[in-house]
Amino acid sequence: MANMGDEDLSAYFCIQYKQNCLPLLRKLRLTEEDSPSPLLRLQAKKKQVQLMQKALEVKEEDFRERMKVITCRWKDLHAKEAQLKTYMEKWGRNLKENDKMRIQALNKAIKEREKKMQKESELLRAKGELEALRNKHQKLCNRVQKYSIFNKYLEDVVKISQFEEIQEVIWRYKTLVRMRKDLLQSQQRHKEMSEQARVLLDQYMEEKEAEILQYENELVQLQLHFDQAQSDVLSWEARWADIQNTTAKKTQQLGTIKLAILNLFQCVSTQLKANLNVPVDDSHRQLNMIQQFIQDLMDMSMEVKQKDVQNRQRASIPTEL
Repeated sequence: MANMGDEDLSAYFCIQYKQNCLPLLRKLRLTEEDSPSPLLRLQAKKKQVQLMQKALEVKEEDFRERMKVITCRWKDLHAKEAQLKTYMEKWGRNLKENDKMRIQALNKAIKEREKKMQKESELLRAKGELEALRNKHQKLCNRVQKYSIFNKYLEDVVKISQFEEIQEVIWRYKTLVRMRKDLLQSQQRHKEMSEQARVLLDQYMEEKEAEILQYENELVQLQLHFDQAQSDVLSWEARWADIQNTTAKKTQQLGTIKLAILNLFQCVSTQLKANLNVPVDDSHRQLNMIQQFIQDLMDMSMEVKQKDVQNRQRASIPTEL
């Protein structure tokens, strides 16, 4: 009990600390931050601590008083519990004996009642079965009375037909009914197969119509491409004619150039008075030989000019002396 009181006291002071002290401490911090004077802050802090200490002392005293009252009540409760436990043990023993006798009598009464109920239920079931059999018998009698005219009718049918007994007529009737049922089932199957075939035919027609539409669209596209290709052929034929004309002109110009190169090469060969052994159709080598000949002429011209200048210089020196 003392341990429980200490734990409750600790929990109580923790709760009081959270509810009262923490807000006061936060308020003290805010007051310290806002107060301009350290002395005033210290006095306010001391005052608040004293107030908090007084409040805690009052609450602690109140809590101790309450704990004393609770302790006294707890002791009284334990004493009453012990008395009640003794009384209950005594009363329980008496109750067990009474319950045992009462249970035996109750079980016996229950068994007898169950047997009686079982017999009554069997009797009711037998009465119900008997009533059902009577009803069934009455229905069968009514049906026999109702169908007796058909028996007479079948006897008349046997007399005027090829059948010898009524049972043969019944068998024939059942055979015809079975054949009719088979024919109806066959007709239903044929009808279902026809419906399936019609559905498949509709699907096939739809698919083929879609394919035909697609082919028609492709044919239109191909016709457009063909028309475009024909127009492109005309434009390319015109370009080809221009290219052929241009090629003919270039070929004619090339022939003229080659002829001019050949004439120049022959003139160079004549000037050099030598057989250069260059093929007639090798215009590149002919141009190289002509270029070499022109370069040699230019070099010779430069040498002649230089000698002429030197001779003039030499001729002008004695005149000056």
